[in-house]
Amino acid sequence: MGSVVLSLDAELGWGFHDLPNPPTRRVEAGRRGWSTMLELLEEYRIPATWAVVGHLMLESCDGRHADHPAPDGWFERERTDWQDREDVRFGPDLVSDLLESDVDHEFASHSFSHVLFGHPETDRELASAELERSLEIAADWNQCVESFIYPRNSVGHRDVLAEQGLRAYRSKSPTGYGIRCIFDLMVRNKSLLVTPTIDEHGLVDIPASLFLFGFEGSARTVAESVWDDPMVALARYGIDQATERDGIFHMWLHPNNLTHERDDQRMRAILSYLAQRRAETGLTVETMADVVHRVTGATAETSVKPTMSRR
Repeated sequence: MGSVVLSLDAELGWGFHDLPNPPTRRVEAGRRGWSTMLELLEEYRIPATWAVVGHLMLESCDGRHADHPAPDGWFERERTDWQDREDVRFGPDLVSDLLESDVDHEFASHSFSHVLFGHPETDRELASAELERSLEIAADWNQCVESFIYPRNSVGHRDVLAEQGLRAYRSKSPTGYGIRCIFDLMVRNKSLLVTPTIDEHGLVDIPASLFLFGFEGSARTVAESVWDDPMVALARYGIDQATERDGIFHMWLHPNNLTHERDDQRMRAILSYLAQRRAETGLTVETMADVVHRVTGATAETSVKPTMSRR
C-alpha cells in the first residue's frame, strides 16, 4: 500500500505581485481559502505540508527591502498598488492559525517573496537570499524547515537548498494539468502515483501527482452539468491507486484556488473520501517531511521536531 501527501502553496498576494494584471478574484480569495482549508483539514484530521511565503510572517516592512538582491522593481507593487493592502502582503494571523491547529501539519518554505528559482535571471545570490531570509523568519517563529516548494514549480538552485539545510522539494508532475492529465491517464496509461528519489545534492525529490485546480472555467462547468467534478474523480482515482500499490499520490493546491463555494465543495469531497479510505484500509496520509524521514531512514529521535508556536 502507498500513501497520500497533500501540499499547499500559501502565498496570499505574493503569488501574483510580479504579474502585470494580478487575478483579482484569486488575490481576494487568499485569506478565505486559507481559513477554509484549515477548517476542512481539521474536520477530517488530514495533516498537510503548508509551504508559506516568508514575507507573510512579517508584521510590517518598508516595501523596499534594500538589503535584498532582488531585481529593480521586484517589490514595486508593495509601494504602489498594494501599499494600503496589508491583507495581501502580510499574514501573521493566518500563520498563527496554522501553527495552532490541532492537526500535525508540516510548516515548509515557499521562499521569501515568491522568486522564480528556475528562471535565468534568478542567480545564486538571489536564490540564497530568498532562502536565508525565509529561514531566518521561520526561526523567529521557532519553526524548523525541512521542505521547500518552488514558486510556480520553477525548479532551480537545488544546491542552494541543500546548502541551507533543507531536505526535500516538490518537483513537477509526470502528468499534465486538466484535460491533459485525463489524456495521460486514459490514453498513455500513466499512473498518478509517484516515487520519491534522492537527488545528487542529497535532497528528497517528491514529485507532484495532481494539481487539484487544473480543470476550471467553461470545461469544468460543462463537465459538472453532465457528470461530476472531474478533479474529484481524478483525486479519488489517485487515492484508490495508493490503497492498491506502492507509491505516493501527491495532491497540491493554493488556498487562493478556493474562490467560490463550489471550490469548497470540491475539497470537502476529496478530503472526506481520503478520510473514508484511510479508515477502511489503513491508508497512510503523510507530510513531505514524513516522506523524507521514511526514505532516508531518519527517526523521530534523530529529526528535529518544530515547536508549533511563535516565539
